[in-house]
Amino acid sequence: MEPEQPPYLRIADVLRQQIAEHVWTAGDRLPSRAQIAEECGVGENVVRRAQELLISQGVLEGRAGSGTYVAEPRQRVRVVRSSAREQPGGSPFRADMQALDRQGNWESRTEAKVPAPAEVAARLGIAAGDLCVRTVYEFLADGRPVQLSTSWEPYDLTAGTLVVLPEGGPHAGAGVVNRMSEIGITVSHAVEQPEPRQASTEEASLLGIQKAALVTHIRRTYYSDQGQPVETADIIVPVALCEIVYEVPISR
Repeated sequence: MEPEQPPYLRIADVLRQQIAEHVWTAGDRLPSRAQIAEECGVGENVVRRAQELLISQGVLEGRAGSGTYVAEPRQRVRVVRSSAREQPGGSPFRADMQALDRQGNWESRTEAKVPAPAEVAARLGIAAGDLCVRTVYEFLADGRPVQLSTSWEPYDLTAGTLVVLPEGGPHAGAGVVNRMSEIGITVSHAVEQPEPRQASTEEASLLGIQKAALVTHIRRTYYSDQGQPVETADIIVPVALCEIVYEVPISR
């Protein structure tokens, strides 16, 4: 005798079948969990687990403060990591999106004079509590979030210059390499440390993925040709939405 199917899997099958039969189509908002629970004769927690499963499978998507929707078919975004990607006046992310015939953009929020946490300070070679410029990014493909990043730069490095704000002034959005060159600093290389982990509640909400879904957390640090760290960032890439490709230049 086969074991009985858990209730949330049964409800997930019901929801999947209704989508297949076009009761709801891509972009439609599902009824409330309470309504679905009443119609199916189960508790709301069972519906929640069923929806979380379908979100993790890309069938549904959760929108913070709005509800649960039938997901549009989504092509995984190709994210290329390469030392040769940052070009004058260009954006590697926009280039990646253009190659997929999608519009790439980002939203950002910068705060100056933020005390550096101990881990960030260690990566930048400064003391914990030293002031930094922190910029939080949300990268969008066709208006949908696909990647998050939090960037830290030592405040003393750029204070009083036209590049102190990464997304403000005449060099807004030019990227770390190009901005640093404007103040006489040559960035020679970056070090990236990718690590898989589960998304936090906040990250999942921002990216529209299931809480605890798999992401790749990349700790990236840019160094000058003098060996000085000039910027470090925590980049969050959701596995369900993006594939990461590393291009390694070969010197001859």
